[in-house]
Amino acid sequence: MNPPNSQDERLTKLEIKASFTEDLLDKLDLVIIRQQDQIDRLTREVQRLQQAAAQDEASPQHSLRDDLPPHY
Repeated sequence: MNPPNSQDERLTKLEIKASFTEDLLDKLDLVIIRQQDQIDRLTREVQRLQQAAAQDEASPQHSLRDDLPPHY
């Protein structure tokens, strides 16, 4: 049979591991939250750029020749 001290040591080691695991999980949760925020911002930016590109395509094209003075 194991001495009681050995079981206490095992229990203490398991509690320490559980504590470190919980801390790591909290840190990973924060990373995921930050990444999701960044993904959301980038998605909105892509949508904004797509809308701007669509508006540019819909507007009449401006040619540099239109800006030339009449004597050319």
